[in-house]
Amino acid sequence: MQVCCKKDPKAKKVDKKVLKFLPRRYGDLSLTYDVLQAYGSNYQAQVTIENINPLGRLDHWNLTWEWMNGEFISKMRGAYTHKRDFSECVYGPAGKYYTDLDFSTVMNCEKKPVIADLPPERKNDSQVGKLPYCCRNGTLLPAIMDESKARSIFQLEVFKMPPFLNRTALAPPEKWKIDGVVNPQYKCGPPIRVDPTEFPDSSGLDSKTYAIASWQVTCNITRPKEKLSRCCVSFSAYYNRSAIPCNTCACGCDNNMGCSKTARAMLLPAESLLVPFDNRTNKALAWANLNKFKVPNPRPCPDNCPVSINWHIDSDYKTGWTASVTLFNWDDSPFEDWFSAIQINKAYKGLEGVYSFNGTTFDNLNKTIFLQGLPGLNFLVGEVNGTKPGDPRIPGKQQTKISFTKKHTPGINIARGDGFPTRILFNGEECALPKQIPLSSAEQKSPFKFLTVIIMAIMTFITMTDHLH
Repeated sequence: MQVCCKKDPKAKKVDKKVLKFLPRRYGDLSLTYDVLQAYGSNYQAQVTIENINPLGRLDHWNLTWEWMNGEFISKMRGAYTHKRDFSECVYGPAGKYYTDLDFSTVMNCEKKPVIADLPPERKNDSQVGKLPYCCRNGTLLPAIMDESKARSIFQLEVFKMPPFLNRTALAPPEKWKIDGVVNPQYKCGPPIRVDPTEFPDSSGLDSKTYAIASWQVTCNITRPKEKLSRCCVSFSAYYNRSAIPCNTCACGCDNNMGCSKTARAMLLPAESLLVPFDNRTNKALAWANLNKFKVPNPRPCPDNCPVSINWHIDSDYKTGWTASVTLFNWDDSPFEDWFSAIQINKAYKGLEGVYSFNGTTFDNLNKTIFLQGLPGLNFLVGEVNGTKPGDPRIPGKQQTKISFTKKHTPGINIARGDGFPTRILFNGEECALPKQIPLSSAEQKSPFKFLTVIIMAIMTFITMTDHLH
């Protein structure tokens, strides 16, 4: 037998899948709460954290939420809670209802648990590990760096309380919050019910399984408010002897520091940027005395940033110019797989080469230069003690040279400030930029020269007018 099949010209186009719930939303960070198994008194859920923003990132993430109906976490896989105290269950409503439950094995009974990722050595642990995308010490990279590290997953067993003991009485926790170390700050919305998440069949068959119920939480990056950043930038140039340090209190200040939170940071010789703020005082005062700079009283507070970035213009010639980028880690903890994103609008098209880092340009990301460490050199160490007792502490640092050509950026004026970036991010966190830029002596004097010419022109006009009358 033989059968011939032809396309039916009257066939109607099948409509798209009709959603039973709200469509999934786009955000910088997407968190999905999937119920995988449901029973009368408890259920098993899976939480998936996806980093969608190409410049977003989280390190050592901490996730918290609030249980609204008295639930508590019995077990977890792929993550853990910072506090493991079952006394709230024993002496609370849960202890009165679950009289035969051994609460000593319960993971967490807090209304607002704080959840963190497991370290890599627990990845193959048969009890708490063996989950895809888990156990990376809370690192979520952007997909443009490593797509396999742009997602985190963990599972939990949740016990419910009366009157929500029906198998279908399911509700996610509310008031989600997530943050990292030196990372962007996220603001999360409420969980919304979405169509159940699809999963590939665990047996390997070409079929799909579905969650019993799914909710989505979207979080978006918020730009840091003034003096609330977690990294800062300093500027310097070969044509100006003074370096412009990070802003005063760029990353916040304590109330009882005995210094001025509003005074502008004092100019420094360039080599002073290599030592901690506490060791710069004498150099700053000597530099102010040498150059007749005014010394604020009280003196400005430090920037208090764990990470700083120095942008230094090395040279400027007829056909191009060069700059140096130096990363400083003033914290004790290192940064692995770090990245920095730079926006320099007037010079972007002239980028020629990045020499000690891996540099990539992205036109679709507001013309961003993306920098990351080369393989094997992507580890920014923490601050360490000096070689001798009493020596200032030494920050972890990495540096690269960047060259630009003027062929594609006609009219660019480096001495006037066109060679300085307008935005810099480190590990997704937007760094505080200085409120001024170094100018050459000629550019600094040019306004006075222009004013003098205007005054002379006015005087000449008045003299000629009087002569004619």
